[in-house]
Amino acid sequence: MFSQLIISGIAIGATYALMALAMVIIYKTSEVLNFAQGDMAMLSAFVAYFILEDQGLGFAAAFPLALLFAFCLGAVLEFGFLRRAKEPTVLGLIIITLGLQMILYGLASWRWGSDQKNFPFPVSDFEVHEILPGAVISDLNLVTLGWALLLMLLLFAFFRYTKLGVAMKATQQNHVVARIMGIRVNRILMLTWGISSMVGASAAFLIASTDTLDPNLMWNPQLKGFSAAVLGGMTSLPGAVAGGFILGVIENLFGGYVSVEFKSVVAFAVIVLILCVRPSGLFARHYVRKV
Repeated sequence: MFSQLIISGIAIGATYALMALAMVIIYKTSEVLNFAQGDMAMLSAFVAYFILEDQGLGFAAAFPLALLFAFCLGAVLEFGFLRRAKEPTVLGLIIITLGLQMILYGLASWRWGSDQKNFPFPVSDFEVHEILPGAVISDLNLVTLGWALLLMLLLFAFFRYTKLGVAMKATQQNHVVARIMGIRVNRILMLTWGISSMVGASAAFLIASTDTLDPNLMWNPQLKGFSAAVLGGMTSLPGAVAGGFILGVIENLFGGYVSVEFKSVVAFAVIVLILCVRPSGLFARHYVRKV
């Protein structure tokens, strides 16, 4: 039982890690906590569903088209709302993202209703493989892990080895100096929101394939992703990934040995404990600004 709980926790932790990455990408560049992240991903999943079911296209076409929609959605929200804020404060920007969350939720509810829908996915969650005595993993979990790890490696390479990734890191450190150095900060911020939206959308596709698709799809995963980001560190991409896997395993062990009903309490407990003991997270450095 223990080994099965660990394996299942790692698999679900991969989706938490993706959501954590999506939130950290935006926070690293603009220091904005995007609480519309989950509903952006949910709307992208509905677009994929529309392409698959209403337009009759295959998943090979629906997946990239929905990711393209997710990128455009993130860019438009940054350009149309966040950038237009006059004298923005941290609290003001957070409230804007909360407003965007409700707008996107209402849009999805109006267009597709509240009925639960089955999200067609080419990989089965019922085909399993025994990897340890008494412990199995499904094809879908393998795809989830593989896709999550691939995205993480691509993002790491992007931020470390590309000029655009370095420009995004410079923008996060100091907007004014980045502008002086010739970096177009506004374009970087818009691009950041687009990339973050794509990462969140990929998590939504994987979650919808094991759950039912409805407007509430990403509320719980967003909370878990935020908890994972806090656990690992809101400024650390590797920390967000590690936080997602750690949270998935701890949550699964708690549900297996303590109580399934209170399984979701783990995420709240993680947020409270980490903010009290180590506000910067387990894997991020704590910076003190001198004035």
